[in-house]
Amino acid sequence: MKRELGIARCGLACCLCSENANCNGCNSGECTGKEWCENRKCSIGKGIANCFLCEDDCRIGLLSKIKPYGFTVFAKRYGVEALLDCLERNEKNGVVYHREGIYGDYDDFADLEELIEFIKTGER
Repeated sequence: MKRELGIARCGLACCLCSENANCNGCNSGECTGKEWCENRKCSIGKGIANCFLCEDDCRIGLLSKIKPYGFTVFAKRYGVEALLDCLERNEKNGVVYHREGIYGDYDDFADLEELIEFIKTGER
């Protein structure tokens, strides 16, 4: 885990992403999606660094997907450090962020509260 990359504006875990080996996270200014990313545009427009810092509960952009939305809600409730701690522990215990392409263990949920519990415990 590259903890220093933290959590993307939309809630994705840049710290665990294996898709872009040369990526330094969405806040680095080098993000390949910076032109089209709705979450980046919105958070910059509101003057905040991440969607989890926003008072609104919206599902725009990547927040329409369960994983980034769940991570965002978790960070709002418990803080980003608690989220990073859980993700790091879960990774060490075999929870996979990306298994095939961008799909992994955190994606296989339909219920937000079940995902939050999985983040907390790493167990289904």
